[in-house]
Parts: sequence; C-alpha cells; structure tokens
Amino acid sequence: MRKPQITELLAPCGNMKTLKAAMQAGANAVYFGAAKFSARAFAGNFDGGELESAIEYAARSNVKTYIAINTLITDREMANALEIAKQAHNAGASAFIVQDLGLAANIRERLPNAVLHASTQMTACTAKDVNALERLGFSRVVLARELSREQIKAIAESTDVELEVFVHGALCSSYSGQCQMSSFIGGRSANRGKCAAPCRLTYKCGKKNGTLLSLKDLCMIDHIGELSEMGVASLKIEGRMKGEDYVRVVVGAYRAVLDGGTLPEKQKAKMLGVFNRGGYTCGYFTGDHAEMFTQTLKNPYSTARKGARQ
Repeated sequence: MRKPQITELLAPCGNMKTLKAAMQAGANAVYFGAAKFSARAFAGNFDGGELESAIEYAARSNVKTYIAINTLITDREMANALEIAKQAHNAGASAFIVQDLGLAANIRERLPNAVLHASTQMTACTAKDVNALERLGFSRVVLARELSREQIKAIAESTDVELEVFVHGALCSSYSGQCQMSSFIGGRSANRGKCAAPCRLTYKCGKKNGTLLSLKDLCMIDHIGELSEMGVASLKIEGRMKGEDYVRVVVGAYRAVLDGGTLPEKQKAKMLGVFNRGGYTCGYFTGDHAEMFTQTLKNPYSTARKGARQ
C-alpha cells in the first residue's frame, strides 16, 4: 500500500482573474483549457498568447499548470490539437489532461517529455483501468467521480500511478462526460465539451415535479484526511465556469483544512453562499445515494447508480 503523502490542491481556472484567485487562496496547481478541445467549451479558457502568459504567470510562483485538452478529437482536428499542446509545452505547461487516446499517442510521439494525465472522462473505475492507462504512458489518472471510499482505496492499494480525485463541485447524473442526453436533445455532446446540462432542468414523474435528475454539488472537505491516508496525490476542485469569488472561497477553505486547521462554521456557510445546488453531498464516497438529489424521487435508485462498476 502506498504511503500517505502531502496532497496537492488543484484549482479550476476559466480566466486570469480566477487563476490569480486560485493562487492567492493557496492552490498548488491549476487546470484550464485552451480556446478549443476543452471539456468546458463555454468557460473563458485561454487562447494564443494568453495561454502562454497564464502558464508563465503561475510558474513564477511555483504553481503547476495542467492544460485540459480533454474532448474527443476527430482526425481533421488532430493537427490543431497537437499545435495547442506544442504551444503550451514550449511555454512550460506541467501536464496535459487528455481523454482521447489518439491524441495521447500523438503527444507522446511529438512531445516525448510531456506529462500526461488521464481525464476523468476516461471513466477509470478500477485498478485494471488505472494500470492499463499507466502502460499507455499516463503518469496520473483522474478517477471517475462515481467511486466509493472502498473502491478508491482498492485502486490505491493496487497501483503506483498518481491518483487524482474530485473533492468539490458539480456532479453528473451519468458517469462524468459519458451522458448522451444533451447530444440527443440538442446536438451538444458532453464528450465535445458542449453539455447543455439538461439534467438540471425540471421534469415530471408521476405526481412529482421538479429537478428530479439534478444532483447536489460534491463537498468532501470532511474526508480529505482519509483520502490523503489512502495516498491520493491530488485533490481536485471542479468549477472552470464559475467566478473568482467561488474559486477564492472554496480553495481557501480546502487550503485551511489541508494545512491542519479546522473549518469554522462561518466559512462553511460562505462556501454554500458562493455556489451550491440544494446543499452538499458526498454520497458516492459514503454510499448514501438517497441524499444526493436536489429533489428526490420516491425511489432514488431509479436514477442514481448503486455505485460504479465493480
């Protein structure tokens, strides 16, 4: 079993304002997308010289930068995606978060010194998944958000590759990024970074009306010590489309706890105030799926999975 370690706090950035807020609040690393091929196509993202400036700005404070090129890439787009990777690599990007295996293979060939992280959209749920990705050249795997503590622990005990776990922010009603609902309804695919989040809308089921598919936001601040003991390398906060207040408050709260402090109730209330959907949940981690929905059905298991695949 891997040893407990000092855990990286990884923050989301959609523009320079949120990048600075994340750094000021104590993030060890930040992740953001370029203008294209990001799983958050409608975030601010960074283009051209701004991408290079953001990487260089973070590097001056020894903050790592992970560049999300984590949509599926078509053959016609591959050259463009590789050019973005080359630009970021030359500017000093610390790693690339990738979903497309073809892009990963091309980056390894063209930029042999580049570091690859497997996106959560690869849906790595088991040690076999993680070990396979390691053999393909990934030094870190962002685990699926739908795992229990027992599943994360089992993976950590069975592999030496770095593990990254989402600890805060939005949850998908399906496996992260694999839902086709947005694509079927409006032609906006989650695997192309354009999810319209139809799961957040109101629906009717029998006599119930409301946001029946919408999950509460994840908050794992009370479990980060446990994750560190498992040997998780990085704690990831979701929110590249959210503002600088959200980033500053949430990153600051996790930084305080990671540094050995306790989070005052006032600061917990402040986190809820900057953004939340009906309160917080850690239902996948603890197994309490019934409390995950902002408005539940009589039988929550009709839409909530009983856990990721074994």
